[in-house]
Amino acid sequence: MLMFYRFGILVIAVALSFLGKGEPLPDKIPPEIITAFKTGNYRELGRRFNNSVELVVLENENVYSKTQAEIIMKDFFSKYPPVGFVVRHEESREGLCYAIGRLTTKQASFRVVILLKTKGEEVIINQLRIEKDETAR
Repeated sequence: MLMFYRFGILVIAVALSFLGKGEPLPDKIPPEIITAFKTGNYRELGRRFNNSVELVVLENENVYSKTQAEIIMKDFFSKYPPVGFVVRHEESREGLCYAIGRLTTKQASFRVVILLKTKGEEVIINQLRIEKDETAR
């Protein structure tokens, strides 16, 4: 499992290097995204997705269109209704913003990694990873 964790960190680092130094991002993840995870609002997340988004949700891993990614999130939230979401770490520097959080559902806990960039004046989700949190009890 440690190997997968290290691989995930490597993927994020590579993604950060490719995003470049775009327009400035907010110092924190927009509250609408946090609320969307807390409430299971897949539509709000869908509004925040880039036209194509790298999405890893349990066994689904691919680059999806905005519409496909929203459908996957709708299915995820219907299977795992959220009970809570807490951001454990977030960082914004050199035009990049990411957050690591913990999504708690009735069935399990998940580690969530969100990678954001700006597109025009909007802050959008470019990459989203949701993995079972093996450290949770």
